[in-house]
This record gives sequence, C-alpha cells and structure tokens, in this order.
Amino acid sequence: MTMRRTGIGAAIVAVTVTAAALIGAGPAEAVSWRNCDAVHRTYPHGVGKVGARDHTSGTRVTNFKRSNALYRTAMRANSGLDRDKDGIACEAS
Repeated sequence: MTMRRTGIGAAIVAVTVTAAALIGAGPAEAVSWRNCDAVHRTYPHGVGKVGARDHTSGTRVTNFKRSNALYRTAMRANSGLDRDKDGIACEAS
C-alpha cells in the first residue's frame, strides 16, 4: 500500500511551516525592547517607518533601520520609544 499526501494534508504542513518561520523571526524580536538601550543593541541608530524624517534641532539622523512592520511592533511593545512622534524610535546619530 502506498501512502499519498492529500491536498489538504500538504496545505496543513505548508501553513504550519510558514507560521513557525514567522513566529521565530522578524519584528517579533522587538517585544523584548524595554528601552532605547535594548533597541540600540540591535539597531544602533534606531528603527523607523519608511519615509520618516528625524525631527531634531541638531543633526538629522538618516541611518536608522527603515521598517514599517518593525516600527509598529516596537511601538506596541513600548510606545515611549518614539518620544517626539516623528516615526523613528530611539534615533541616535
């Protein structure tokens, strides 16, 4: 007797593998960011939305990590990471 994988079984395996990959990588790591020191360990110049511009009176920060998903996840973890509400969390030059 030969075992055949059905379409439904293959779909379940694909969804499970995809879900496991998404859970273990990417923006989920921002959940552990309790303060800017923790953010700077991974992204020394901060993390911000694509197209965000630093609102400082000094030198503008332009070399931050640009990722809308990562920024949203970081804000859910700690909304205080973007004190000046410019779309960049923990910007540092």
